[in-house]
Amino acid sequence: MPVKSYKPTSPSLRKKTTLVFEGLAKKRPERLLTVPLKKTGGRNNLGRVTVRWIGGGHKRLLRLIDFKRDKRGVPATVAAIEYDPNRTANLALLNYVDGEKRYIIAPNDLKVGDQVTAGPESDIKPGNALPLGSIPVGTFVHNIEMRAGKGGQLVRAAGGYAQLMAKEGTYATVKLPSNEVRIILQECYATVGQIGNLDHENVTIGKAGKSRWLGKNPKVRGVAMNPVDHPHGGGEGKSKGGNHPTNPWGVPTKGYKTRRRKATDKYIITRRKSR
Repeated sequence: MPVKSYKPTSPSLRKKTTLVFEGLAKKRPERLLTVPLKKTGGRNNLGRVTVRWIGGGHKRLLRLIDFKRDKRGVPATVAAIEYDPNRTANLALLNYVDGEKRYIIAPNDLKVGDQVTAGPESDIKPGNALPLGSIPVGTFVHNIEMRAGKGGQLVRAAGGYAQLMAKEGTYATVKLPSNEVRIILQECYATVGQIGNLDHENVTIGKAGKSRWLGKNPKVRGVAMNPVDHPHGGGEGKSKGGNHPTNPWGVPTKGYKTRRRKATDKYIITRRKSR
């Protein structure tokens, strides 16, 4: 989808760009595949803010997406390519031959009328889901399972793709978009192809109001606060007092490792960040 720019009739429009939604179905989402999306405002069940800078935003419906691709061996036809406000990628509405309908993340080059299937015997073409063991080395994949049957967890954003690098024993080696190289069981499913909506990375929000539509609240800098509110607060002029960057509770924020699942380190061959 091409990117549209605006005539600068106001400062907010000078750098704002949006996507032109050509090729997308101009219809409401499939009613039986949607549920209301409740807003949390970043608060937990006790009413306390556990995630900051969340609030407001446009009302949305949550599309129920088939990340598991567990309808094996049943062909489906792509009925529509639709916009999803809850993610950067577009969705493809599948009509199965038995009458069931499901949403999947739309890969690049998938068009209305194409046929897709899931299963070990499927062809290697965009939209088909296969176990990693049945996919040739070098193929681009997305929506990758980390545990067989759990559903795709890796590579689900617009323009994303991972590359199958090697297969050895019961594991396959996959290079992720972050340049992390990880081994995954060959029985885990993945979908062939690169995710569509490649122009999403070229969009400029352009004005504060659009961030509010997306449910993002303003983020106040620590150096703009008082000492009682933040370790960086106070001082004469712009200064954080010689402290290392921290959050309001004193936890370091740059380079401080917070990963706790050490048991899964054995599956990571190359980290996304050099040590």
